[in-house]
Amino acid sequence: MTSGNDSGGPEDGTVTEQNRNDDQGAAGPAPQQRRQRSFWKELPILVGIALVLALLIKTFLVQAFSIPSDSMQNTLQRGDRVLVDKLTPWFGSEPDRGEVVVFHDPDQWLAGEPIASPNALQTFLSWIGLMPSAEEKDLIKRVIGVGGDTVECQGTGPLVVNGKALDEPYVYPGNTPCSVDQEGGQFKVQVPEGFIWVMGDHRQNSRDSRYNQNDENHGMVPVDDVVGRAIVRAWPVNRWGTLPVPDTFDQPGLGEQSSAAGALTAAPDGVALAGMVPVVLWRRRRYAGTGTGGAAVTVTAGRR
Repeated sequence: MTSGNDSGGPEDGTVTEQNRNDDQGAAGPAPQQRRQRSFWKELPILVGIALVLALLIKTFLVQAFSIPSDSMQNTLQRGDRVLVDKLTPWFGSEPDRGEVVVFHDPDQWLAGEPIASPNALQTFLSWIGLMPSAEEKDLIKRVIGVGGDTVECQGTGPLVVNGKALDEPYVYPGNTPCSVDQEGGQFKVQVPEGFIWVMGDHRQNSRDSRYNQNDENHGMVPVDDVVGRAIVRAWPVNRWGTLPVPDTFDQPGLGEQSSAAGALTAAPDGVALAGMVPVVLWRRRRYAGTGTGGAAVTVTAGRR
């Protein structure tokens, strides 16, 4: 049974569209839209965000480095730019044989190399990774031996790792795998755990582990000093390509190491020895390939 008040009206608890419109009309006109912020006022915010992102990418993900010398020819030429994976070391990845790595100067390897004096702007831009740094003391070489490996050079070669001769197509044309000299070109060493043995691809023009055996690490590079692995040659465009691990480092038995990893053998010729974003996951691909532009931090290849 209904009352007369109910006739033609809505039931209790309901509101018609007309009632809503009426309510809005009683409340007055809708507020005006907020005026858009000027582009010039937003620009500093955008620049700040870009700088923070660049710094984070440089610090934790990928950093560009420039090559100023010839010790990694022909894999890397003077003036090339490489992108270095800095992410995987955060997850416990360590350098492996055959990889091209960037590392901090272990112990005055770059002594005597000229170092420029940058101005304040250059220092800031290099700090965020937007231009080469004149103060970075980093080098780039190929990992030949890791902790526990025995690495040996006799005569002109071949280079031998754990008793396995390496076929090295990346060695500079006309160079021999081993150098016959009295300064470190002839050696037999055992790499301690936590260290790597590195050599340049331009064997007769590279001041690498061989020629630093008298330093505090006996020519070895501490794994903790490795910045990351160079994964892409990014510039110039006509030399773009990846930097995979050559097949020679995949041969069976190469990983059979000596158990006395902590000891170092004496090198011949009286040299005294004592006891590095989807592309970052590339691993051990065939040695092939032929670098987009971008600012870089200078990395010294370590000329002799």
